[in-house]
Amino acid sequence: MNHHHDLLTELRAEWRHTGRDPASRAACRRLATGHPDLSLEGCTDLYDVVALCESRGGRSVVERAALVRALLEGARDRSVQRALVQTLLPGLVSVCRQLRFGEGIVDEPSETVATAVSLLGELVIDWAGQSRPYAAPDLLSALRGRLRRWLLKEKAARDVGRLDLERPAAESSPLLVRLTDLATGPHARLARLTYARVFEGRSLRELAAADHSHPQTLQGELRHFAHHHLL
Repeated sequence: MNHHHDLLTELRAEWRHTGRDPASRAACRRLATGHPDLSLEGCTDLYDVVALCESRGGRSVVERAALVRALLEGARDRSVQRALVQTLLPGLVSVCRQLRFGEGIVDEPSETVATAVSLLGELVIDWAGQSRPYAAPDLLSALRGRLRRWLLKEKAARDVGRLDLERPAAESSPLLVRLTDLATGPHARLARLTYARVFEGRSLRELAAADHSHPQTLQGELRHFAHHHLL
Protein backbone atom coordinates (compact mmCIF):
# COMPACT_ATOMS: atom_id res chain seq x y z
CA MET A 1 0.00 0.00 0.00
CA ASN A 2 1.35 3.45 -0.91
CA HIS A 3 0.80 5.18 2.41
CA HIS A 4 2.42 8.39 1.18
CA HIS A 5 -0.45 8.75 -1.27
CA ASP A 6 -2.85 9.01 1.70
CA LEU A 7 -1.12 12.13 3.02
CA LEU A 8 -0.99 13.72 -0.42
CA THR A 9 -4.66 12.94 -0.96
CA GLU A 10 -5.47 14.60 2.37
CA LEU A 11 -3.47 17.68 1.42
CA ARG A 12 -5.22 17.94 -1.94
CA ALA A 13 -8.62 17.55 -0.30
CA GLU A 14 -7.76 20.22 2.25
CA TRP A 15 -6.55 22.51 -0.52
CA ARG A 16 -9.87 22.27 -2.34
CA HIS A 17 -11.35 23.97 0.72
CA THR A 18 -8.62 26.35 1.92
CA GLY A 19 -7.65 27.30 -1.62
CA ARG A 20 -11.07 28.87 -2.11
CA ASP A 21 -11.71 30.39 1.31
CA PRO A 22 -12.01 34.19 1.88
CA ALA A 23 -8.36 34.54 2.93
CA SER A 24 -7.31 32.85 -0.30
CA ARG A 25 -9.49 35.16 -2.38
CA ALA A 26 -8.05 38.22 -0.64
CA ALA A 27 -4.49 36.96 -1.13
CA CYS A 28 -5.21 36.37 -4.81
CA ARG A 29 -6.39 39.95 -5.23
CA ARG A 30 -3.22 41.25 -3.58
CA LEU A 31 -1.10 39.02 -5.79
CA ALA A 32 -2.86 40.22 -8.94
CA THR A 33 -2.50 43.86 -7.89
CA GLY A 34 1.15 43.51 -6.98
CA HIS A 35 2.03 41.58 -10.14
CA PRO A 36 -0.03 42.92 -13.05
CA ASP A 37 2.43 41.26 -15.44
CA LEU A 38 1.16 37.83 -14.37
CA SER A 39 -2.27 38.40 -15.93
CA LEU A 40 -4.27 36.96 -13.05
CA GLU A 41 -7.50 38.78 -13.88
CA GLY A 42 -9.30 35.49 -14.44
CA CYS A 43 -8.27 34.05 -11.07
CA THR A 44 -10.76 34.21 -8.22
CA ASP A 45 -8.55 32.69 -5.54
CA LEU A 46 -5.22 30.98 -4.94
CA TYR A 47 -6.71 27.66 -5.98
CA ASP A 48 -6.96 29.11 -9.48
CA VAL A 49 -3.39 30.44 -9.27
CA VAL A 50 -2.00 27.04 -8.27
CA ALA A 51 -3.92 25.46 -11.15
CA LEU A 52 -2.07 27.79 -13.52
CA CYS A 53 1.24 26.50 -12.15
CA GLU A 54 0.45 22.97 -13.27
CA SER A 55 1.84 21.70 -16.55
CA ARG A 56 -1.68 21.52 -17.98
CA GLY A 57 -2.61 24.96 -16.65
CA GLY A 58 -2.14 26.72 -19.97
CA ARG A 59 0.95 28.74 -19.03
CA SER A 60 4.42 28.36 -20.50
CA VAL A 61 7.39 27.17 -18.44
CA VAL A 62 8.64 30.75 -18.15
CA GLU A 63 5.22 32.00 -17.06
CA ARG A 64 4.89 29.25 -14.47
CA ALA A 65 8.33 30.12 -13.10
CA ALA A 66 7.21 33.75 -12.77
CA LEU A 67 4.11 32.63 -10.86
CA VAL A 68 6.15 30.59 -8.37
CA ARG A 69 8.58 33.48 -7.98
CA ALA A 70 5.67 35.79 -7.13
CA LEU A 71 4.26 33.27 -4.66
CA LEU A 72 7.58 33.10 -2.84
CA GLU A 73 7.80 36.89 -2.75
CA GLY A 74 4.37 36.99 -1.11
CA ALA A 75 4.87 33.98 1.14
CA ARG A 76 4.78 35.96 4.37
CA ASP A 77 1.03 35.53 3.93
CA ARG A 78 -0.11 32.18 5.37
CA SER A 79 -2.49 31.53 2.48
CA VAL A 80 0.30 32.11 -0.02
CA GLN A 81 2.59 29.81 1.97
CA ARG A 82 0.02 27.05 1.69
CA ALA A 83 -0.44 27.72 -2.03
CA LEU A 84 3.30 27.48 -2.62
CA VAL A 85 3.55 24.18 -0.76
CA GLN A 86 0.63 22.85 -2.80
CA THR A 87 2.31 23.97 -6.02
CA LEU A 88 5.50 22.12 -5.12
CA LEU A 89 3.94 18.82 -4.00
CA PRO A 90 4.75 17.00 -7.27
CA GLY A 91 8.36 18.11 -6.95
CA LEU A 92 8.37 17.06 -3.30
CA VAL A 93 7.35 13.54 -4.30
CA SER A 94 10.17 13.49 -6.85
CA VAL A 95 12.65 14.49 -4.14
CA CYS A 96 11.40 11.69 -1.88
CA ARG A 97 11.67 9.26 -4.77
CA GLN A 98 15.27 10.33 -5.43
CA LEU A 99 16.02 9.46 -1.80
CA ARG A 100 14.07 6.18 -2.13
CA PHE A 101 11.58 7.36 0.49
CA GLY A 102 14.18 6.61 3.17
CA GLU A 103 14.19 2.90 2.40
CA GLY A 104 16.20 1.00 4.98
CA ILE A 105 16.20 3.99 7.34
CA VAL A 106 12.56 4.70 8.20
CA ASP A 107 9.82 2.11 8.54
CA GLU A 108 7.20 3.73 6.32
CA PRO A 109 7.52 5.88 3.17
CA SER A 110 4.76 8.07 4.61
CA GLU A 111 7.13 9.15 7.39
CA THR A 112 9.58 10.49 4.82
CA VAL A 113 6.81 12.27 2.90
CA ALA A 114 5.39 13.81 6.08
CA THR A 115 8.84 15.04 7.09
CA ALA A 116 9.40 16.43 3.60
CA VAL A 117 6.12 18.36 3.78
CA SER A 118 7.12 19.79 7.15
CA LEU A 119 10.60 20.72 5.92
CA LEU A 120 9.18 22.35 2.80
CA GLY A 121 6.83 24.41 4.94
CA GLU A 122 9.80 25.57 7.02
CA LEU A 123 11.74 26.45 3.88
CA VAL A 124 8.88 28.51 2.49
CA ILE A 125 8.70 30.46 5.75
CA ASP A 126 12.49 30.91 5.89
CA TRP A 127 12.66 32.15 2.30
CA ALA A 128 9.43 34.17 2.30
CA GLY A 129 9.86 37.54 0.61
CA GLN A 130 12.84 36.51 -1.49
CA SER A 131 12.76 37.06 -5.23
CA ARG A 132 14.21 34.04 -7.01
CA PRO A 133 13.87 33.57 -10.78
CA TYR A 134 14.16 29.81 -10.28
CA ALA A 135 12.21 29.61 -7.04
CA ALA A 136 10.78 26.13 -7.60
CA PRO A 137 14.04 24.29 -8.38
CA ASP A 138 15.85 26.30 -5.70
CA LEU A 139 13.31 25.31 -3.05
CA LEU A 140 13.30 21.67 -4.11
CA SER A 141 17.09 21.52 -4.13
CA ALA A 142 17.19 22.95 -0.61
CA LEU A 143 14.48 20.50 0.42
CA ARG A 144 16.52 17.59 -0.88
CA GLY A 145 19.50 18.73 1.19
CA ARG A 146 17.45 19.09 4.37
CA LEU A 147 15.64 15.81 3.87
CA ARG A 148 18.89 13.99 3.19
CA ARG A 149 20.41 15.40 6.39
CA TRP A 150 17.33 14.27 8.31
CA LEU A 151 17.67 10.76 6.91
CA LEU A 152 21.36 10.66 7.82
CA LYS A 153 20.50 11.65 11.39
CA GLU A 154 17.81 8.97 11.53
CA LYS A 155 20.30 6.40 10.28
CA ALA A 156 22.90 7.49 12.82
CA ALA A 157 20.33 7.23 15.62
CA ARG A 158 19.41 3.72 14.50
CA ASP A 159 23.05 2.70 14.34
CA VAL A 160 23.62 3.93 17.88
CA GLY A 161 20.50 2.11 19.02
CA ARG A 162 21.71 -1.07 17.37
CA LEU A 163 25.05 -0.77 19.12
CA ASP A 164 23.29 -0.26 22.45
CA LEU A 165 21.15 -3.36 21.89
CA GLU A 166 24.30 -5.41 21.44
CA ARG A 167 25.43 -4.64 24.98
CA PRO A 168 24.68 -8.13 26.41
CA ALA A 169 26.90 -9.72 23.78
CA ALA A 170 29.62 -7.18 24.38
CA GLU A 171 30.73 -8.46 27.76
CA SER A 172 33.43 -10.60 26.16
CA SER A 173 35.01 -7.56 24.46
CA PRO A 174 36.26 -4.70 26.65
CA LEU A 175 36.47 -2.45 23.60
CA LEU A 176 32.87 -3.17 22.64
CA VAL A 177 31.75 -2.56 26.22
CA ARG A 178 33.51 0.80 26.19
CA LEU A 179 32.06 1.77 22.81
CA THR A 180 28.60 0.82 24.02
CA ASP A 181 29.05 3.07 27.07
CA LEU A 182 30.06 5.96 24.81
CA ALA A 183 27.35 5.37 22.21
CA THR A 184 24.73 7.60 23.83
CA GLY A 185 26.87 10.50 25.05
CA PRO A 186 28.67 13.41 23.42
CA HIS A 187 31.07 10.98 21.73
CA ALA A 188 28.30 8.94 20.07
CA ARG A 189 29.41 9.83 16.54
CA LEU A 190 33.00 8.68 17.01
CA ALA A 191 31.89 5.62 18.98
CA ARG A 192 29.64 4.62 16.08
CA LEU A 193 32.39 5.22 13.51
CA THR A 194 34.95 3.29 15.55
CA TYR A 195 32.51 0.40 15.88
CA ALA A 196 31.97 0.37 12.11
CA ARG A 197 35.71 0.52 11.48
CA VAL A 198 36.73 -2.19 13.94
CA PHE A 199 33.81 -4.60 14.11
CA GLU A 200 32.25 -4.17 10.67
CA GLY A 201 35.52 -3.79 8.79
CA ARG A 202 34.39 -0.73 6.84
CA SER A 203 37.09 1.30 5.15
CA LEU A 204 38.10 4.74 6.31
CA ARG A 205 37.18 6.20 2.93
CA GLU A 206 33.70 4.67 3.10
CA LEU A 207 33.13 5.98 6.61
CA ALA A 208 34.38 9.45 5.69
CA ALA A 209 31.99 9.58 2.73
CA ALA A 210 29.04 8.62 4.93
CA ASP A 211 30.16 11.09 7.60
CA HIS A 212 30.73 13.91 5.08
CA SER A 213 34.28 14.41 6.31
CA HIS A 214 37.76 14.14 4.80
CA PRO A 215 39.43 10.73 5.32
CA GLN A 216 42.58 12.23 6.84
CA THR A 217 40.57 14.47 9.15
CA LEU A 218 38.41 11.56 10.25
CA GLN A 219 41.48 9.39 10.81
CA GLY A 220 42.91 12.05 13.11
CA GLU A 221 39.63 12.29 15.01
CA LEU A 222 39.47 8.53 15.47
CA ARG A 223 43.05 8.39 16.70
CA HIS A 224 42.42 11.19 19.19
CA PHE A 225 39.20 9.51 20.33
CA ALA A 226 40.93 6.16 20.78
CA HIS A 227 43.87 7.69 22.67
CA HIS A 228 41.72 9.68 25.09
CA HIS A 229 38.70 7.43 25.54
CA LEU A 230 39.55 3.84 24.61
CA LEU A 231 43.16 3.19 25.66
